[in-house]
Amino acid sequence: MAWSANLGFPVIGLKRETKKALEAFWSGQMTADEMLATTAGITKGNWVRQQQAGLDFIPSGEFSLYDRMLDAAVMIGAVSDRYAPLAKADALTHYFAQARGFQGEFAGQKLDLAALDMTKWFDTNYHYLVPELTGDSQFSLTDNQPLKAYQAAKAAGFTTRPVVIGPITFLWLAKIKGGQESLPRLLDRLLPVYESVLQELAAAGVEWVQVDEPALVMDLPKSVAALYSASYQRLKKAAGSTKLMLTTYFDGLRENLAMATKLDVDGLHLDLTRAPKEGLAAAEQAPAHLLLSLGVIDGRNIWRADLSSKLAVLEDIASRVGQDRLIVAPSCSLLHSPIDLAEEGKMDAEIKSWMAFAQQKLVEVQTLVKGLNQGRSAIAAELAQSDAAVESRRQSTRVHNPSVNALLAEFSSKTIARTSPFAQRWQAQQASLQLPIFPTTTIGSFPQTPEVREMRQQLRKGTLTQADYNKQMNDQIAAAVRWQEEIDMDVLVHGEFERNDMVEYFGEQLDGYVFSSNGWVQSYGSRYVKPPIIFGDVSRPKPMTVAWTRYAQSLTKKPMKGMLTGPVTMLQWSFVRDDQPRSSTCRQLALAIRAEVLDLESAGINIIQIDEPAIREGLPLRDADRQAYLDWAVGSFRLSYFGVKDSTQIHTHMCYSEFNDIMPAIAAMDADVISIETSRSHMELLEAFVDFHYPNQIGPGVYDIHSPRLPNVAGMVELLELAAARLKPEQIWVNPDCGLKTRKWPEVKPALAAMIDAAKVLRQKYQQAAPFLLQQASHRHRQHAGW
Repeated sequence: MAWSANLGFPVIGLKRETKKALEAFWSGQMTADEMLATTAGITKGNWVRQQQAGLDFIPSGEFSLYDRMLDAAVMIGAVSDRYAPLAKADALTHYFAQARGFQGEFAGQKLDLAALDMTKWFDTNYHYLVPELTGDSQFSLTDNQPLKAYQAAKAAGFTTRPVVIGPITFLWLAKIKGGQESLPRLLDRLLPVYESVLQELAAAGVEWVQVDEPALVMDLPKSVAALYSASYQRLKKAAGSTKLMLTTYFDGLRENLAMATKLDVDGLHLDLTRAPKEGLAAAEQAPAHLLLSLGVIDGRNIWRADLSSKLAVLEDIASRVGQDRLIVAPSCSLLHSPIDLAEEGKMDAEIKSWMAFAQQKLVEVQTLVKGLNQGRSAIAAELAQSDAAVESRRQSTRVHNPSVNALLAEFSSKTIARTSPFAQRWQAQQASLQLPIFPTTTIGSFPQTPEVREMRQQLRKGTLTQADYNKQMNDQIAAAVRWQEEIDMDVLVHGEFERNDMVEYFGEQLDGYVFSSNGWVQSYGSRYVKPPIIFGDVSRPKPMTVAWTRYAQSLTKKPMKGMLTGPVTMLQWSFVRDDQPRSSTCRQLALAIRAEVLDLESAGINIIQIDEPAIREGLPLRDADRQAYLDWAVGSFRLSYFGVKDSTQIHTHMCYSEFNDIMPAIAAMDADVISIETSRSHMELLEAFVDFHYPNQIGPGVYDIHSPRLPNVAGMVELLELAAARLKPEQIWVNPDCGLKTRKWPEVKPALAAMIDAAKVLRQKYQQAAPFLLQQASHRHRQHAGW
């Protein structure tokens, strides 16, 4: 008999209760006990949902108040020395200081502690907090959260499979001062802690433990891959009769498959949505005792599964190893999926029939298990319904628009590049803009106050006319422009008050998109996003931002920056159609954005920012797959501004990324200015640009907007000095790390005023600096002209 399992369920709550509870607690409007009671209720509700779906294996311990990597670090005592002043604080204060930073007084000492670095979780849009280790780090079991979660579930009447992040993946994803060379020594110190965790779980009667080791789908050095065998021998011995399910996801195991099937574990989970052929390969290589958990339901997208095809895959594997060795599951944790399609009462019925959210994916898993165990006739109705939905989508004229692909074909033979190299463009731009060194700007958005959100809500409800809405938004824009002029900002923005989200706002105005009402997923902590859904060919019916930006520019003589989201980010931060290559959809998006860029330029906007924070996160996990992705991703970005004049300055923005391995691609994007997140890393991320001799201009972030800490002038001057030690002064722009939408005006106003004061300090110091010698022979741009 085959079994059914889930690897993780969304932690946000059906009505975003987790977010509301956390933010109420942080603001002092809810006690710790009240907040924890709320999240405990959500956790129990998740177990109820999974039990009612009929799952054999329900996860526990995957719920986090902020981030699972942080939870793992706390469990093993891997807390950075930076937080030592809070060692005697209560657990929640200590925990959230690492997640969000801490600014205030504790035990008679004034503290200003930055949060841990944050970066993308593999190639998803989820962000994890990066543990900070040194080669001398010591570990101890300080809080066995998997055991507590199992016991809580047991007390509530649920038998669960505790989830832990595997020790090698934890170390591989951590920041180890001095590099990964010390990973084997750290592993020797860490394994006894994991052994203790497993021994305590075994003593509590746990039957199975899910150990997540997604690092196995990456290009691991042989020295690291070799650590798995001995490590899991030790862990299995410590677990005793408790079984270990080694879980991998987000790609195939490839060269690590043979090794993984021979590890001393009881089950192996494979992501068959990313590597569909590995199921048969594992069946051929796995020893007779090893259960195979087959991730055939896509945990990262919202499309309904083709159950007939999925069942055929499972039947083929079952014919080789037997049904009793198979577990059917989603490809990964359902953290990356919205919770329940049943909440989408307003969605177009036809398009909705093509979808499945987390709750529906559990039903798909259980349906496939039933079909595998009882035969196709037992699920004949479900298969017929699935087949009908697949065919409806395949044939729909709403999905396919021949004119879009005809337009793309017109550009297929063109060389997509700027007319002149950067050096020549910069001279034309400077002649027009007349900016000082260390020019100041923001990344685009200003705080979304309750009043602003209420205006949009009233417009949607019809209680506010379009004319009144436009007037109220223009008032917000005018106030923002006046304030930026008062603090002497160099390049202004209109504030994006009309935008609900940097992707959703544009998607709402493009053909080929549809939207959910409650399709929220977690980005990090209490930050949730509601990704648009690309169901068909994409095109732009009319201008999207021109009127707002033109109005803002009419209020000032200073440059006003047009703000757009780039095609790769539009792709990555949407749920994307899976019936054509992602590259094709991305090029369609690029053409839509290009039309907006050219309209902004015609409206007199001389600086246009095309944000691409997601270009790094879309990078395939394997080196062998990366160049093909970078070719079409960079090509799409360049297509999005193709045809602008030399005097039009193109900006882009990236955040939470490591850039070393994609610097040639970043240079090939050929943006005149790139702004990046660097404040948490203390400018370390600039090293990649320095080593590459990046020729264009850079805005290293000096204000960490993801933390409630207020930066001061001295701190930002220090960061800018670090930047100036790495770059030429004339290369440097001064800006926050990211947009300011999630912050509040009482934080933003003093922080930006301090940022401008810091820029002026640097400006005065470097005003005698030699002019920036821009080389006409920008060979890197020519080298990549064919991208």
